[in-house]
Amino acid sequence: MKRTKHKFSWYSLCFLLTGALALSGCAAPRQEERYVTDPTQAETMDFSNEAENVIYLAGGCFWGIEHLMQSIPGVIDAQSGYANGTGAAQANYTAVCSGDTGFRETVRVEYDPNQVSLDALLLAYFYVIDPTVKNQQGNDIGTQYQTGIYYTNDKARETVERIAQMEQSRSREFFVEIGPLQNFYPAEEYHQDYLQNNPYGYCHIPLDEIQLFSNLRIDPGDYQKPAAEAIRDKLTAEQYAVTQESATEMPRQNEFWDQFEKGIYVDIVTGEPLFSSADKFESSCGWPAFSQPIEAPAVVEIPDYSHGTYRIEVRSRAGDSHLGHVFANDPESPNGVRYCINSASLRFIPYAKMEAEGYGYLLDLFA
Repeated sequence: MKRTKHKFSWYSLCFLLTGALALSGCAAPRQEERYVTDPTQAETMDFSNEAENVIYLAGGCFWGIEHLMQSIPGVIDAQSGYANGTGAAQANYTAVCSGDTGFRETVRVEYDPNQVSLDALLLAYFYVIDPTVKNQQGNDIGTQYQTGIYYTNDKARETVERIAQMEQSRSREFFVEIGPLQNFYPAEEYHQDYLQNNPYGYCHIPLDEIQLFSNLRIDPGDYQKPAAEAIRDKLTAEQYAVTQESATEMPRQNEFWDQFEKGIYVDIVTGEPLFSSADKFESSCGWPAFSQPIEAPAVVEIPDYSHGTYRIEVRSRAGDSHLGHVFANDPESPNGVRYCINSASLRFIPYAKMEAEGYGYLLDLFA
């Protein structure tokens, strides 16, 4: 999987113990699944009257994606359904479970753009799915579990394509369908709000990840990546080499390795808050060392096999800037974790200037 932080969930354990295939009503998947959908054959519905602040997300079992979206402040409604299949007669759970209808288990998400951005919703989606597999998420296998993001207007399309391109660049493989919504049918009533009504029901998304997004304050949509030309003009040669070309600065010869002033560290490219001085510790490595980010989804962790070794690279969420690497079992870290970060990828905002620079909403990090 692309992410390194995915864990076996309690819901997955319940699934194995209780046999969720029987619970869901789906038959066991066949050994060879096949795509049966020709997009030109799918019924096309008219979504010209759909609101701009709606997106359709297929991410495996719709129970989990629906519950994830419902947990995010600013989401008005999340509705499970079936998208981009072969027609109304096939848009029911029994038919869809056959894997032969072309339908994807999909969630219609309506949100308030004054409270949460589409960027935030899409990046939350990518945080919990595995984009490197076809027709599968977690324990669920079949064409109905194929991942996809479907839009109904040009404004959403631009955002979806921008985020998808960034996510594809940091995945070894990428099989998420990206395209316009062709049709959508709400699922049966018992599927709606399933995990709210059945809190111990099966979910392929770890519960702790869903809880993460119910408490997030940093919206990546406020810190979008500038155009390539603007990045080059903004950065020094070293900052550009580190953030855009994954270079590494010299140890003990960088700006923040031995600084412990009160404040936050933000992505030099986008300004997205990443780390706090409250989590910075003295390290003999020669680079700034943090025990954790301000919020876990603000950084992306990716397997790195460069230089003949295995490490975990750390990149910023919204800007995709190379930051450094993360290491476990560090004896100098208070929790054993060391985010070893290049100073050149960071800008420091002193506590006294956080309010003036638009980061007042994070002052309570130091309460």
